Amino acid sequence: MESIVDLDQLATLPGYEHVESEDVYAALDEAGRFLSEVVAPTNTVGDTEGISMRDDGSVTVPEQIAAAYRQLVEAGWPAVTGDPEYGGHGFPGVMATAFQEMLTASNMAFSLCPMLTTSAVEAFQHHGSDELKAVYLEKLITGEWTGTMALTEPEAGSDVGALRAKAWPEDDGTWRVQGTKIYITWGDHEMADNIVHFVLARAPEAPPGTKGISLFLVPKYLVNPDGTLGEKNDVECVGVEHKLGIHASPTCVMAYGEQTGAVAYLVGEVNAGMRCMFTMMNDARLHVGLEGLGLSVRAYQLALAYAQERRQGRAIGAPKDQASPIIEHPDVRRMLMTMKANIEAMRALILDTSAAGDRSAHAGDEADRVAASNRAALLTPIAKAWATDVGVELTSLGIQIHGGMGFVEETGAAQHWRDSRIAPIYEGTNGIQAMDLVMRKLPLAGGAVVADYMAEMEATAEALVAAGDGAAAMGTALQEAVGRLRESTEWLLAAEPVDALAGATPYLRQFGVVAGGYYSSRMALAALHRLESEDDPWLRAKVDTARFYMDQILPQGAGAVPAVVAGGEQLFAVGIDLLD
Repeated sequence: MESIVDLDQLATLPGYEHVESEDVYAALDEAGRFLSEVVAPTNTVGDTEGISMRDDGSVTVPEQIAAAYRQLVEAGWPAVTGDPEYGGHGFPGVMATAFQEMLTASNMAFSLCPMLTTSAVEAFQHHGSDELKAVYLEKLITGEWTGTMALTEPEAGSDVGALRAKAWPEDDGTWRVQGTKIYITWGDHEMADNIVHFVLARAPEAPPGTKGISLFLVPKYLVNPDGTLGEKNDVECVGVEHKLGIHASPTCVMAYGEQTGAVAYLVGEVNAGMRCMFTMMNDARLHVGLEGLGLSVRAYQLALAYAQERRQGRAIGAPKDQASPIIEHPDVRRMLMTMKANIEAMRALILDTSAAGDRSAHAGDEADRVAASNRAALLTPIAKAWATDVGVELTSLGIQIHGGMGFVEETGAAQHWRDSRIAPIYEGTNGIQAMDLVMRKLPLAGGAVVADYMAEMEATAEALVAAGDGAAAMGTALQEAVGRLRESTEWLLAAEPVDALAGATPYLRQFGVVAGGYYSSRMALAALHRLESEDDPWLRAKVDTARFYMDQILPQGAGAVPAVVAGGEQLFAVGIDLLD
């Protein structure tokens, strides 16, 4: 972490004065122990038992899952980055990011509940009134109550502007909400005393599209003036989805206000709901990128252990009378190194994006906050989309390393792939992330944000070249890759919209691959510097992993260029009636 994120520098920012890097690393060590002992064992149970829905509409999860959640809350982990004024510990977001990776690797379906609650807290802290915060915020930060993000409707899908849920004001200052939402993750359960839904709906006389959407807080149970829970709100789960993976996560169809209208509270201003929700979604998008990373880590750990134990065939140079561990075969080693190198690159990208978010919120200088905010905006769609696409590929490689046993559920390898497949769809599909990158993020500050980031890459490449020996070849490879990325970027910035959108997805892939090479190079430089004074096998492995990335993975970036600049004509050359 230290070669990507300067924790000591973050600790100098306003609000983080109490943070010591030693405390962060000690806490993460303890988190690793807690998660491996308490949460990781629930992964298979959650997958095989799944969730159930009673006749009264209530949703249950396996008791082992519920017990793990209670222990998570009791140990204080959901409150790591929360505002100390409301029961949080006030640590930087990068610490929560590192924790969330381990939590996701332990049990992704389980991790979605605290993850969405954290994102709801983020939106609520920025846009909620002081009166609402006094009632709800501490319980959400500690995880005693959980939060959901209720956007999607049956007819709207990713087109949020087409939603039909409606809201109307009451004389007592509250609102009522009525509508149906689908795909609501952890929309109902009994692990927490209350569930706080953040629901998008239209107020009376709202303009069409996204400009007419407002955000409302809709609790499952109303809260009495003394803070105790009152009667149940007009909120019901009317169905649960049967999914490819994440079986322990209730994905609910939620009906709000079918009887009298669900009691709701406006968050932010009327018709400003999308601005509020994007605060929540941007936080969630980075966490979804972590899902690709976390599942890749668990798949790698399982595949590595299997490859060391499974004996089949005879490796080159091995004795003729015995089978070799499959880890000795070049193709298996290639797959393992592909997983390892991509995992380290993804982790660095996500940590860097998270650190930019910390600086955007806490830097003392306005110019620094703006620069950090722009950097986080640029990197978030890449961290979300590239990491989740690669996550699907790496969990598939985990199955491949197991061979036929990977296709058998008992080994657990298949679950990681099944669980990972939702991540490229979550929080705006990866095609939407690519569109966002090309149409909104590349033009930031007249193209200066992406230009500055590429200049950073080039500076790292020059440092590698200057280091000489094997490092010089890595530097040259990175220089060439950044040059091709610059070529694609300039073409997209000058292209017509349809041509830019046609190249958006291969461009995001190119950007992710090159960014991975950049972070691999930074880690290699840091390791090489330390190797000047200490001979550490772990450090040498860092350099060798980076060299593998630069030789075996980075060339894929240049391979995407023809698809990026091909334009949109060929996508529509075959008529709809001839696509069958």
